[in-house]
Amino acid sequence: MKIRIIIISLLALLTMNLAAQEKPKQWDLTNCINYALQNNIQVQKSKITLETNFVSTKQAKAALFPNLSATVSQSFTNNPFVPANTYGGTYSINSSMTLFDGGKIKKNIEQQKLAEQASQYDLLNSQKNIQMSILQTYLQILYADESVKINQATVKVSEYQQTRGEGLLKAGSISKADFAQLQSQYSTDKYQLVVSENTLSTDKLQLKQLLELEVADELNIVILELTDMDVLKPLPSLQNIYANALNAMPTIKSSKLSIQMAGLETEKAKTGYLPTISLSAGVGTTHGSSDIGDQLKNGLYEAIGVSVSIPIFNNRETKSTVEKAILSEKTSKLNLQDTEKTLLKDVESAYQDALSAQSQYAAAEEKVKALQTSYDLIDQQYKLGMKNTLELLTEKNNLLTAQQNMIQAKYLSIMNTQLLNLYQDLPIEIK
Repeated sequence: MKIRIIIISLLALLTMNLAAQEKPKQWDLTNCINYALQNNIQVQKSKITLETNFVSTKQAKAALFPNLSATVSQSFTNNPFVPANTYGGTYSINSSMTLFDGGKIKKNIEQQKLAEQASQYDLLNSQKNIQMSILQTYLQILYADESVKINQATVKVSEYQQTRGEGLLKAGSISKADFAQLQSQYSTDKYQLVVSENTLSTDKLQLKQLLELEVADELNIVILELTDMDVLKPLPSLQNIYANALNAMPTIKSSKLSIQMAGLETEKAKTGYLPTISLSAGVGTTHGSSDIGDQLKNGLYEAIGVSVSIPIFNNRETKSTVEKAILSEKTSKLNLQDTEKTLLKDVESAYQDALSAQSQYAAAEEKVKALQTSYDLIDQQYKLGMKNTLELLTEKNNLLTAQQNMIQAKYLSIMNTQLLNLYQDLPIEIK
């Protein structure tokens, strides 16, 4: 009871904070996640489902107590064979309660309590899913932003090379074909810049939608400067990560609760073989057209009774219900296995992707350094007429490709490393 009260209070506080929350002027990863946890529609739906289960548990507990109802009826009779019309009234209060039902009500209460816990895990899972989506989209934005910067620098170099090539053409140092290659490269680089800028805009729009922001809201992303230490963090063993994920992921806990709920459903179904004993009581009175006061007094009655319902034959309904419940219980166990295998697949994929991205980043970083040195040398030789335009542009494109590969591996490494943290319920650490 105390835990439920605390959870309801927290939900109320979250709702109050939602109404009063101001949008941050600068959106870093922490701000994005915190804002999304309070504003994302799917998360809010999960909170409502949790509160609905609270209500359902109260309703299940109320079945232990007697009910109470009152009945008032009035009638008017017009009989052509009687000189005067007649009317009458009936008034009664009735109550009933179940004395014995094989424990069905209590098992239903236990089942509903488990449903409460399951909905809490469902809420946690919704929150974790939105964190994963925010993390992936935020890192896509960082990657796209860095890609734009690389392309901007490339365009500046291409523009300079075209301008210089125009002078060399006038001086007769290069041919028109060589100059056409420089012009073509400049156009290609400008096009790639536009593509990367559009990708960045699209990624920002996707993040804005995840945050449930309005059209007029601005999204000023904090661009982090990540280092090799962020990219090449050592990883624990796969076995340790998966073991931690099994204990931390709400989907696993929810699946285990589903097995318990299915077991209770089987026990509830078996109560159909047992008799049901109910107690009922009532008090009431009636009156006619005349002497209402005396009639109400004289017509007063009280009643109490016990009823026993014994199942004898119900066209196999109970047996079928029990068999279906047992099959459902088996399905719940298989669902847990399936959830565990899905989690293992996700963890293994993220782990392997993180290791691969780290290796690729380290190799790409070395390649970029080597290609940068090579390009600088070829550029100097080109100025001296020792290298032709095709050799210069080929080396330049090789360098650009290596730079793009490096930043791609960089953000894949960071993303998968942080996903492994989320699977283990560890904080996201990107600073």
